[in-house]
Amino acid sequence: MRIAFLLLLVIVLYSCKSEPTKNNLATKYSQYVGNVEIIRDDFGVPHIYGKTDADAVFGLLYAQCEDDFNRVEQNYIWATGRLAEVEGEEALYSDLRAKLFMTEEEAVANYEKSPDWLKKLCDAFADGINYYLETHPEVKPKLITHFEPWMPMYFSEGSIGGDIERISIAKIKAFYEGKMEIPKAKLLETEKAIEELEPQGSNGIAISGQLSQSGNAMLLINPHTSFFFRGEVHVVSEEGLNAYGAVTWGQFFVYQGFNEKTGWMHTSTYTDVMDEFKETIMQVEDKLVYQYGEELRPVKKGEVLLKYKVGDSLQEKKVPTYRTHHGPITHVVDGQWTASAMMWEPVKALEQSFVRTKQTGYKGFREMMDIRTNSSNNTVYADAEGNIAYFHGNFIPKRDVSFDYSQPVDGSNPKTDWQGLHTVDENILLLNPKNGWIQNCNSTPYTAALEYSPKKENYPNYMSKDQENFRGIHAINLLTDSNGFTLDSLIKLAHDPYLPAFEKLIPGLITAYESNDDKNPKFKEPIAILKQWDLKTSKAAVAMTLAHYYGTVYSQMVTAPEGFSDMERLNYFGTESPTGERLQVFEAVLDRLNSDFGTWKMPWGDVNRYQRLNGDIFQAFNDTLPSMPIGFASGRWGALAAYGVSYTNNTKKIYGTRGNSFVAVVEFGAKVKAKSMLAGGQSGDPKSAHFDDQIQRYADMQFKDVAFYKEDVLKRAKETYRPGERE
Repeated sequence: MRIAFLLLLVIVLYSCKSEPTKNNLATKYSQYVGNVEIIRDDFGVPHIYGKTDADAVFGLLYAQCEDDFNRVEQNYIWATGRLAEVEGEEALYSDLRAKLFMTEEEAVANYEKSPDWLKKLCDAFADGINYYLETHPEVKPKLITHFEPWMPMYFSEGSIGGDIERISIAKIKAFYEGKMEIPKAKLLETEKAIEELEPQGSNGIAISGQLSQSGNAMLLINPHTSFFFRGEVHVVSEEGLNAYGAVTWGQFFVYQGFNEKTGWMHTSTYTDVMDEFKETIMQVEDKLVYQYGEELRPVKKGEVLLKYKVGDSLQEKKVPTYRTHHGPITHVVDGQWTASAMMWEPVKALEQSFVRTKQTGYKGFREMMDIRTNSSNNTVYADAEGNIAYFHGNFIPKRDVSFDYSQPVDGSNPKTDWQGLHTVDENILLLNPKNGWIQNCNSTPYTAALEYSPKKENYPNYMSKDQENFRGIHAINLLTDSNGFTLDSLIKLAHDPYLPAFEKLIPGLITAYESNDDKNPKFKEPIAILKQWDLKTSKAAVAMTLAHYYGTVYSQMVTAPEGFSDMERLNYFGTESPTGERLQVFEAVLDRLNSDFGTWKMPWGDVNRYQRLNGDIFQAFNDTLPSMPIGFASGRWGALAAYGVSYTNNTKKIYGTRGNSFVAVVEFGAKVKAKSMLAGGQSGDPKSAHFDDQIQRYADMQFKDVAFYKEDVLKRAKETYRPGERE
């Protein structure tokens, strides 16, 4: 009898140690699960309904993991400085950069000092992901098997990498692998900076009711991110949250989007929000100090432990770190250790990012901007009250204008220190300009509303570069004297095929050919095609292929005068460069096309392709596998519907990697109306019906209607479930 009892006890104990059942897990996470409903519509977009904001965040992160856990995890591997544990030693200094600005201990401390409401959202963030992992044991994380509530402190703003990515990993490596001599450390050149041909950025356009057919304000939300960087979501709570738009994988707030009353679109800013301070370092007895005015202040010294993968094992490397009150030492300039200063207020940044999504009018939105932590972005805004607005930057330190902060400044001089922040009213700000529209395409704010734009002379130079680009010129030309806008006409404007970058570049080539007495017969037919071209991109246009390769190869073969912007460089190639040089470049283009394809007569869609083979973050493009023709063009040529391609793979065709990804047009009124589009689809799983169900629509510019109100969501519902219930 006793043996039978012991056997029964063993069975019971073993069953208790086995994997938790869904019922057990539901009990563990019962504070959320019973209060969350997820409805998937006909495009797989998750509409998450929660009783509280924390419930909604729990459901949002759970749904994100369903769609693409790979990208959720990857973002936190990168942000927390653990990339080398997955990718090996080559990622070591990306990890060091992350840890120079915040360690895990500092992240925990920031979480602990957060207001209670924000802590609850951070807790729900971690619980939502962990519940997904516990209910999906078949999902095998690359590294992070348990997520913590302090992790969002590393990833608090939502832009593409944020300010920290502007800090050169190559320079950090050079400094920390160098001898770090005192008082001078030699900068070891490890990389030659190569300018990216595809500009990064976004387009934001706000239309006032005076120019719309309905009399309502409208907004174009057109970020140019890397493809699949953000998912499309709708997240609702009974505490006033009802936001729709694009969420960066792993974050708990809609980064670019709208609610029933307000809409917000971010474009990368070129306001000076980061500065470098050359420090005067010296050794005094056994202490490392730096000069600050008449003081000698101690350099704060620390140490971080970096781990990196070697084969199947992990190696460790301890790296000393140095910091002054300006920030961490990141590199050397003119033989001096140099500190990098930037906005690093993760608690306030998270607060601003979430609070933004719940505003119901301009007054609240404007007050939210007073938090001043949206450092890497401009904001284009529209609302149901009929307001349109533009905020150029948000976090802008005050500086002594007698110093040139576009270059490293003398950190030993207290006058170079930041002197607090400019108020929002002191920043470049536009509200309801009389022309009825606002645009920003990462260009100068001084043309954002044509003659009603802010005036450069009213602001310090560090507030903004006065630098135009072809996308900005294109947008201005389309908006000027236009009216009667509808959602469909705004979509058409956002995809206008005209390419202003070729207005001088191509005529310059034609002039070079026609002015040359010794005409190369191989140029006759392609030049004739270019002469007839209307400078519009399309899948069928051979001229588009010739022009794209001509502009690209010219920039690769020839260096324009120093200091030229990309726009100035292309105009120089079309107007001032030697005519013989232009023909030489064009001959190289024809030779390359003939070599790659057997003919230069290649329609643009046969060359410019979309291909997504699997859920990998970086696609291994392959000319022999299926792909789709795309008629869009690079933003470099002024295409608003930017389609940036990769040149780093060994293919002959070119494949899109960034540009139009999530795009939406929104109209505010008694009820909000919107249409949207994703590059590819909602899911990162090739087996999902929503892996590529939007790509044909993407290529054809056929946006889907957004289901915002519950009754519309229910009409489009394909699945309704609570977290943990979906098989």
